[in-house]
Amino acid sequence: MTTIVVAMGEKNGIGFDNRLLWHLPKDLKHFKEITSGHPVIMGRKTYESIGKPLPNRTNIVVSRKTDWFEEGILIVGSIKEAMKFAKKIDEEIFIIGGGKIYEQTLDITDRLEVTLVKAELEADTYFPKIDPKIWKKTHETSHEKDDKNQYDFCFQTYERI
Repeated sequence: MTTIVVAMGEKNGIGFDNRLLWHLPKDLKHFKEITSGHPVIMGRKTYESIGKPLPNRTNIVVSRKTDWFEEGILIVGSIKEAMKFAKKIDEEIFIIGGGKIYEQTLDITDRLEVTLVKAELEADTYFPKIDPKIWKKTHETSHEKDDKNQYDFCFQTYERI
């Protein structure tokens, strides 16, 4: 099962200047809960924005840079290669960004775990439109903003039809 995990605004914005658009501790906790113990696939810029390997997960980074090495992660040259390695580790694979990686993996993904943030913030990176002919929303949990989470948001699960 391949799952994309993404937090996006109401207009599908996911990042600006290689950073997330918001800080939502509840979303980070949710992300950790669903991805822990499984391989995560991300692009180099996403990895650089995180700054270190995510603990308790096999970090597979897709990069065209050939002269790049980082301790504690697996660097591969293509999505296909990343998927091959990930499948050897675990059947549950999570794709965690960024924009280009999402575009290239949407067709091979079985499930979407979306955090929809009720905000429109300036973005330069977007998640592709979720086509209702391909994806069916199967679950949604709403969360109100509070002293730690600056926006209303909801966790949504989509399954491929």
